[in-house]
Amino acid sequence: MTALLEVEDLRVAYGKIEAVKGISFKVDAGQVVTLIGTNGAGKTTTLRTLSGLLKPVGGQIRFNGKSLKKVPAHQIVSLGLAHSPEGRHIFPRMTIEDNLRLGAFLRTDKPGIEKDIQRAYDLFPILGERRKQAAGTLSGGEQQMLAMGRALMSQPKLLMLDEPSMGLSPIMMQKIMATIAELKSQGTTILLVEQNAQAALSLADQGHVMEIGNIVLSGSGQNLLHDESVRKAYLGED
Repeated sequence: MTALLEVEDLRVAYGKIEAVKGISFKVDAGQVVTLIGTNGAGKTTTLRTLSGLLKPVGGQIRFNGKSLKKVPAHQIVSLGLAHSPEGRHIFPRMTIEDNLRLGAFLRTDKPGIEKDIQRAYDLFPILGERRKQAAGTLSGGEQQMLAMGRALMSQPKLLMLDEPSMGLSPIMMQKIMATIAELKSQGTTILLVEQNAQAALSLADQGHVMEIGNIVLSGSGQNLLHDESVRKAYLGED
């Protein structure tokens, strides 16, 4: 069976500096796959390349069997790959509901759009309670919920989440991770970049450890969670 996403020998550079140095991995339909690693490991660069915001200097990206090499970013969204970026990038002066509707900008099925807005409110009840409120008045965690809800509005085959727990309180981080677990149980395919390695690996079917642009270790989420070198380097254990 062909993987939903196949990344093969991917290389990405900023000028002469190679940020991603030939990584390969795949994501099967229904899986949660996580990339973990320290700042500067190349995780966010990888996601930005997959979504078409950066152009690789080498390697292959295939999504649903189709090469993304020459596909512009807006068309990548229409193929079913959605990206909830680091830093959220919501539109602060627009209402919560209008932010969600922007996530469906490529769709014309009005009944389906309304159904998916309700799904976002079911996943994140606080958004439904404040749907007419300006998005900029939300807390950081609530803005993260909105960014995830907006990405889901495109009905993605693969949802990419970049640092969804960054800067959040422990309680809000638990809520976000619980939502990712719920999406997984609903069959959503997720590629997760997350600095909280323990939370990410606990959820993941497969994990890849990145260091300075390379994947240095791969395995099931549970195996990596119990790997001694991962525990020392990323889980803060001696």
